[in-house]
Amino acid sequence: MSDIRSAAPFRFGAVILAAGASTRMGSPKQLLQLEGRPLIVRAVESALASPAWPIVVVLGAHAPQIRPVLSRLPVLIAETPEWSEGMAASLRAGVNTLRQFSRALDGVLVALCDQPAFSADVIAQLIAAQSSSGRSIAAARFNGRHAAPALFTRDHFDALCHLTGETGARDLLNNPASPVAPVELPSLALDLDTPADLASYRPIHPS
Repeated sequence: MSDIRSAAPFRFGAVILAAGASTRMGSPKQLLQLEGRPLIVRAVESALASPAWPIVVVLGAHAPQIRPVLSRLPVLIAETPEWSEGMAASLRAGVNTLRQFSRALDGVLVALCDQPAFSADVIAQLIAAQSSSGRSIAAARFNGRHAAPALFTRDHFDALCHLTGETGARDLLNNPASPVAPVELPSLALDLDTPADLASYRPIHPS
């Protein structure tokens, strides 16, 4: 098991999953305007405000529409033709892109593009949880389970690159044998999948 308490600095990249077809939303949710910015841009800017580098955005469905929105941001784009398989295909594409970029990375942050509460502060909390626990995974916990965003050390790169199916890393994160440091983040339970989700969204501003 990797113990990042002894590593200085801990170098990790970020993979933002944005390949889905948004069928329940009826239009590409990656491009939904939230407080003046597209949802995908909000997610990327949160990652860019953290120590993560590089940032990989995985596209699939709607890639031609989304690419121009990201053109001025310092990110790597990974397109997966297998996006319809589910989240696992995006994880494989993103982590493989990171490995090709650098073999010296110590870990990867996996995040979704559709959680409005995702932020650089959330990333900082995951880093702190992993550092203090010495565990090889730190993950958001809400609704009684571990979920994305999650920070994995390089010990898990091979497992992430061999995932299949729609559930992505869910089983890995919630396997009782997995070394997960949980971070209670109930605000991340909201993701924007439907027009009703969007209509009910209310921004949370620090007081």
